[in-house]
Amino acid sequence: MMTKDCDNNMRYELPEIDRYDRAILRELAADGRMPVTELARRIGLTKTPTQARVRRLEENGVITGYRAALDPVRMGLAHIAFVEARLSDTREAALQAFNKAVRATPEIEECHMIAGGFDYLLKVRTGDIAQYRQVMAERISTLPHVAATSTYVAMETVKETGL
Repeated sequence: MMTKDCDNNMRYELPEIDRYDRAILRELAADGRMPVTELARRIGLTKTPTQARVRRLEENGVITGYRAALDPVRMGLAHIAFVEARLSDTREAALQAFNKAVRATPEIEECHMIAGGFDYLLKVRTGDIAQYRQVMAERISTLPHVAATSTYVAMETVKETGL
């Protein structure tokens, strides 16, 4: 295993991942409910070593869980806005307060700290522009230490996938 420093000064052991592991990850990312016998067939191994590899990938934290892939449009959440957020305070305590509040806001689908002209980029998903306006006014603008925001509304999603 390799060791890697992360931005919060924690060291993580990075497992060695070979072509079979990559094939397992690719197949499970497409269908997490695939039976292990089918997975083994697709990657060219037998069932037992395939199960052992999946277990190792889970134990090493490469596979963090399994979940249903949901269609947000069919759930009435077709409106996507990207929000640049600038904070009034970027000391560690302020960043932690902002991060905690973001995690508690269900409409914020993604949040990334940015090195650039603003501090965070948020992906916000709502039903429509009226609902977005309400979320912006009552939730995003009131997040800790938010000094300014800029909104960009997505007109079309061209590609949206996980790993």
